[in-house]
Amino acid sequence: MTSSLPPQLVQPTPAGALRESLLANREQALTRLYQRAFPAVRRYVGGHGGTLQDAQDVFHDALVILYEQAVGGTLVLTASASTYLVGIGRNLWHHEQRRRARLPHEALPDGLEPAAAEELAPEESGFAVLDYVAQLGEKCKSILLAFYYFQQPLTQIATAHHYRSVRSATVQKFKCLERLRQAVRAVVSAETIDY
Repeated sequence: MTSSLPPQLVQPTPAGALRESLLANREQALTRLYQRAFPAVRRYVGGHGGTLQDAQDVFHDALVILYEQAVGGTLVLTASASTYLVGIGRNLWHHEQRRRARLPHEALPDGLEPAAAEELAPEESGFAVLDYVAQLGEKCKSILLAFYYFQQPLTQIATAHHYRSVRSATVQKFKCLERLRQAVRAVVSAETIDY
């Protein structure tokens, strides 16, 4: 059934209104979302073992997800945008807690001085994977982070990146991953060659 109202009187969906707001004045829209939703995310993360920095990191990741979905046209809201952000934040914090539980922080051995720890930093060894991901270009970086870091389904990635099918997104993800592997292999093999 179609609406009998003239097009100028039809109210946009909540997701559509958010998209229009973000496109019209992104800074103002994001500031408003931050003011409404961040206090709840901060309380939740703080109440579940996190720090203020953890809450900020989680909230910024949630804001990026919401922004990409809204601007990409894939966002479906059944509640307010701030409620949606809090939900994303809660899920991201649960994911981070599970990740931390799998990879507990280990104390440095007694004989290891802070200067020696700096020598072991991944950046010094040329093995900072995120640096290699950034070198792949914005499209590959976006696809790989969406799939591996944010654990978005390929259907969502295909829609957000305007692929005609999930298969196309899968092929592109594979190509990006292969380029990343080749870049890392080249550095690792160059570092292990003995002269």
